[in-house]
Amino acid sequence: MSRENESASSGADNILVVIIRAERNAAIMKLIFSLVVLWSQGGLGMALAADDRDEWARMRAIEPRGYVCGHISGPIVVDGKLDERYWQQAAPTEEFIDIEGASQPPPRFKTRAKMLWDDRYFYIGAQLEEPHVWGTLTNHDAVIFQDPDFEIFIDPDGDSHDYYEFEMNALNTGWDLLLTKPYKDGGKARNEWEIPGLKTAVHVDGTLNQSSDRDRGWSVEIAIPWKALAGLAHRPAPPQEGDQWRVNFSRVEWQIELIDGHYRKLPGKREDNWVWSPQGIIDMHRPEKWGYVQFTRSQADASQFRRDPSASARTLLHGIYYAQRNYQKQHSRWARSLDELALPPEVLKNDSVASVPTMSATPEGFEASVAVKDSGQSTQTWCIRQDARVWRR
Repeated sequence: MSRENESASSGADNILVVIIRAERNAAIMKLIFSLVVLWSQGGLGMALAADDRDEWARMRAIEPRGYVCGHISGPIVVDGKLDERYWQQAAPTEEFIDIEGASQPPPRFKTRAKMLWDDRYFYIGAQLEEPHVWGTLTNHDAVIFQDPDFEIFIDPDGDSHDYYEFEMNALNTGWDLLLTKPYKDGGKARNEWEIPGLKTAVHVDGTLNQSSDRDRGWSVEIAIPWKALAGLAHRPAPPQEGDQWRVNFSRVEWQIELIDGHYRKLPGKREDNWVWSPQGIIDMHRPEKWGYVQFTRSQADASQFRRDPSASARTLLHGIYYAQRNYQKQHSRWARSLDELALPPEVLKNDSVASVPTMSATPEGFEASVAVKDSGQSTQTWCIRQDARVWRR
């Protein structure tokens, strides 16, 4: 059960208490009976979640993490072990944290990833600490996160559309898919998409699906051909020197118990989501908060990482976008102007932008824009629209 649904259940319990106290008031009883019917059909749970949750307030302050990915002369033997000198020289990411951020308890087990690239592949390796390594799914393109898994998300041009996802479990079973836009904006997973030439491997430091002992963990090694990513990259693939792609990693972990030598998920316990760059909410499909991977042909050094010059514009524009989403839910239409939207000051306050944001209605919804100055003090105008696509004009 998700944390949102848990909150909804608590809200419904409170409604039942009110029913008892209001049993002699026919008007109130009629109203509350309608609410209970709505809750029983799932509607009130969603309404409570929407009322209780200001998504952007939880996401806004998160600074996406960054990583400098070094070029290698390659190739790498993909065997899952991460023992080659290239991997030994590559810096690990920060330890994964809860998807909602540092406000949540730290993960029970450590996870870190590394990245490398050559002219043919984008290489990703990860070490996952795990005392009991298990997996059940063996069919390609199964819903892999029903097992403990490792997940990759890649948005090459950072526009929040046309992005790739890959998941794999400890049995080296994979699920590759792409989305033309996030689920919240009407996107649908294209499961028929495959990654031609993909190489993956798993190494288990222990014994897979053996409950009688304790394992140390498992590692994954993945080589994604640039040719497979080039189709919807809308930019050079392989990247050019200094290019930044939006990337994130997630690890899904389940709490388990041992029954007669078998692993079983604890009833009533939702999965854990541990990620490299936190999202602020329980939804990996918010590309605006994915990390930045900066590609270089020189020796990778974390000090080389450059903050995205459009970051302040993106933050402001997404504040407008999320305010529009809330407005549309309440009024069944988009606001036609910023004045009508009546944004709180904290959404528009940003000392890094070079102009006052503007917004206009379009046949499909709306378009908002704002200008910022890049490191060379040139002005860039960035835009967002109703389906969360962000682009430079």
